[in-house]
Amino acid sequence: MDKQKRIAILLWIFTALLLGGIVLVLWRTGFFQAVTSEEALAAYIEAFTPWSHLVYFAVQLFSVILAPIPSNLTAAVGGLLFGTLVSFLLTWGAVVLGSLIVFFLARSLGQRFVEGLVSRKVSEKYLDLIRRKRDVFLLLAFLFPFFPDDILCILAGLTDISWKRFLFLCLAARPWGLLVACAFGGSALDIPLWAMAVIGLAGIAVFLLGMKYGDKVEQAILDRLKHS
Repeated sequence: MDKQKRIAILLWIFTALLLGGIVLVLWRTGFFQAVTSEEALAAYIEAFTPWSHLVYFAVQLFSVILAPIPSNLTAAVGGLLFGTLVSFLLTWGAVVLGSLIVFFLARSLGQRFVEGLVSRKVSEKYLDLIRRKRDVFLLLAFLFPFFPDDILCILAGLTDISWKRFLFLCLAARPWGLLVACAFGGSALDIPLWAMAVIGLAGIAVFLLGMKYGDKVEQAILDRLKHS
C-alpha cells in the first residue's frame, strides 16, 4: 500500500470518528431537541455559561459540517444572546472555517464522501451549475438566503475551483446574510413584512440577471483590468 492510499484511509477513519463524535456529543447534550425552536436553542446555549460564546461558535461550526439546520437560524439566536456585533463575528468565523473544512474533505475524499452528506438529487441539481458558472453562481448563491450554502461548499470541493478563490468567495459573500440574521436576533434591525417581500423580489431579480449576464460582466471587468 503506497503512502497516498494510507493517508486517504487515515483521513477516512479520522473523518468518520470526528463526525460520529460530534453527532454523539450533540445528541447527549440535547442539541437536536433544542433546535426545534429559537427559544429552546437559546436556552441550550445559555446553559453552558460562562462558556456560552465558545459553545455558540461550536454549534455554528457543526451546523456547517453536518448541515442539520440553517446557519441563519442559529445566527438569529446568537444575536438574541450576545448582540449583533459579537454574534456576527463568531458566526462569520465559524461559518468560514466550517466551509473550508467541508471543502477540504470533499476535495480530499472525493465523490464517496460527498454522497454520504448530499443526496444524489441535490448533487445533480447544483454540481453541474457550479462547474459551469463557477464564481458567478457561488457568489450569488452565498449572497442570497434561499440557497443551501453549506451543501454548495461541499459540492464546490469536487470542482477545480482553487482554495484561494473559494476562500475569497466565502469571506466576501457569506457574511451578509448572517449579518442580517444577527441583526434581527439582536433587535438592531426591524423590517416590515412588505419591505421584506420587496427585498426578496429584488434579490431574485438580481440573481436571475446575474446568472444570465454574470459571465459577460465578469469578462468585461477582466478585459478592462487587462487593458488598464
